[in-house]
Amino acid sequence: MKKMISRRNFLAAAGVVTAAGVLTACGGSSNSTAASASTAASGAAASGDTIKVGVLGPLTGDVSVYGQAVVNGATLYLKQVNEKGGINGKQLEIIAMDEQGDATQAVTCFTKMCDQGITALVGDVTTTPTLAVAAESADYNMPMVTASATAEAVTYDAETDTVNENVFRATFTDPFQGIKMADYAYQRLGYTKAAVIFQKGADYNEGLAENFVNEFESLGGTIVDQETYSEGDVDYKTQLTTILGKAPEVVFCPNYYQEVGQILAQAESIGLAVPFLGGDGWDGLEGYATDAQLKDAYFCANYAKGSNPDFENAYKAEYGEEYPNGFAPLGYDAAMTVVYGIQAAEDAGLTAGDDDYKQAVIDAIAGGTIDGITGTFTFDEHHNPVKQTAILCFDGATPVLKEMF
Repeated sequence: MKKMISRRNFLAAAGVVTAAGVLTACGGSSNSTAASASTAASGAAASGDTIKVGVLGPLTGDVSVYGQAVVNGATLYLKQVNEKGGINGKQLEIIAMDEQGDATQAVTCFTKMCDQGITALVGDVTTTPTLAVAAESADYNMPMVTASATAEAVTYDAETDTVNENVFRATFTDPFQGIKMADYAYQRLGYTKAAVIFQKGADYNEGLAENFVNEFESLGGTIVDQETYSEGDVDYKTQLTTILGKAPEVVFCPNYYQEVGQILAQAESIGLAVPFLGGDGWDGLEGYATDAQLKDAYFCANYAKGSNPDFENAYKAEYGEEYPNGFAPLGYDAAMTVVYGIQAAEDAGLTAGDDDYKQAVIDAIAGGTIDGITGTFTFDEHHNPVKQTAILCFDGATPVLKEMF
């Protein structure tokens, strides 16, 4: 697996974005330097010289590979804005916090950011914490753009037909991914018999699985088996053996990369040699599976390596390594979306942080066009981006762009 930027290196990178940049854990300041920076930032913000933007994600824990990538991508864009003079002469002050992959911690972080006076939020990263923050953010009418949370309910409650007016996303949704991969499996790859294996009780996994099954069957395909496992499970051989006995042509595995690597290895060990398909949770899989295990495998993602050399070169220059996965470009685009809204509020001469200001940010994003590095996109009536998806295959164990679909 590619080396991720360390937490210490992230601290250093975040610190140079602006003299007032702050990174904390939800329980408090990460170190004395951050604490003193926070004090300095308060004075700067009071003078109207800075605009506070929250950046929230899991920088430690099991999904930190995603959180670090999103936060680094967002930080890179916000720093670039500052280097070009900021927004109407005002610098962006980044308040970044580590929610450790936990929904309760995420809400705690968010409320601390609000107490510190943020005007908008880039975050959260994975689905369950983002759902918790989105619910809390409604009380503040806080402009919020998640880079990567894919559950439909983040921006839209289907049961009540209610749009979460203050929340947007830069990534596509769980239903979109499940439907796209079913279409690709049936229409492009020609598979007619599929099995599914996914973690039960997880919004992301269940959302992709349900929509894949419904779409695949609507196209005329047959789902020969659906197998589930529980959070924390590490032995999937029972489920995989059952799938083997049903003789599918392909297996849809909408899980995160650590589990996918284990599932692929165990599938190989029992002789289940059919291709596997996945969603954007596979991003980061490199190093967790072998060439043979990834033969004829495909997954969908928002970004493919080489799509935007300027971004990739800037990321490497900033962090000393290549961008780690497609979540970094999404973080960049989420920050770009937030800045698009803030620019409109500043142009209107509103006061950062007040109700009219926040509403102006929200309205601008809802009606805007973002020329992002994952594509140019607008937002639909549910605040989801309207854009194409990249289908990736593997050159050995390295993901590469197959086509836009």
